Amino acid sequence: TESHTKIVPYVVAEPSQGIERAFLAFLFDSYNDDEDRGNIVLKLDPKLSPIKIAIFPLVNKPGIIKKAKDIQDQLKKEYAVFYDKSGSIGRRYARQDEIGTPICLTIDFNSLKNKDVTLRDRDSTSQIRVKIDKLKDTIDKFLKGEKIGKLGKIIE
Repeated sequence: TESHTKIVPYVVAEPSQGIERAFLAFLFDSYNDDEDRGNIVLKLDPKLSPIKIAIFPLVNKPGIIKKAKDIQDQLKKEYAVFYDKSGSIGRRYARQDEIGTPICLTIDFNSLKNKDVTLRDRDSTSQIRVKIDKLKDTIDKFLKGEKIGKLGKIIE
């Protein structure tokens, strides 16, 4: 039937809440061009980071490589772990900062002697030494939101 009324077409914009939009929002919120570091830092919430821990042997020496591989084997049972021995330690940190890895562990000569590693926080770049037998507990606390304080201790 004809009513001879003027109709103005319009589109109602419906909000869409697909996974792609949520993911894009998280990426935009996390993206940081860190001028102090001179690189990009993807400050994803640790729960969203695809890789939780990166493991770096400081130098390519058999004892350090073995210790790093042992720690990787121990941690990969519970976490997504990435092992990287290529390039300088600064470059390795920068690569992991760009992909959003919240924790980097460095194994050095002191690790062999003292049975500890250096844990580095992606967001603050703070570092602490953690005994290898306490590593899992420290990582669990860190991934639940506790941060590294100025004195090199995990704080709530």
